Amino acid sequence: MPFIDSKVTVALTEEKKERIKTRFGKAISLLHKGEGYLMVGFEDNYSLYFGGKKLEKGAYVEVSLFGNASAADYDSMTGEICRILTEELSIPANAVYVTYHPVRDWGWNGGNF
Repeated sequence: MPFIDSKVTVALTEEKKERIKTRFGKAISLLHKGEGYLMVGFEDNYSLYFGGKKLEKGAYVEVSLFGNASAADYDSMTGEICRILTEELSIPANAVYVTYHPVRDWGWNGGNF
């Protein structure tokens, strides 16, 4: 069960959320996971600062993943996340920060995987 949680400095319409969610759903295959168990969260109009300066257009994206992936897979996923946010929200890739969190224990539906 992967979870992609994004905090972006810009406003998101429901249409944009749906488009990004759909594109994240395709991108998750880069980490050898399917969209069927993907959870996506959005927080828009989020204040982000880097190096003491406010980012007018920026994003922080956390990808939690049951299990682990290779460094090359994470690199591919970062590229795709940057591409999606640049194309959909005009956030430049150099203002998109992505972290990965492999999870060993993940609970759902009253039990753990």
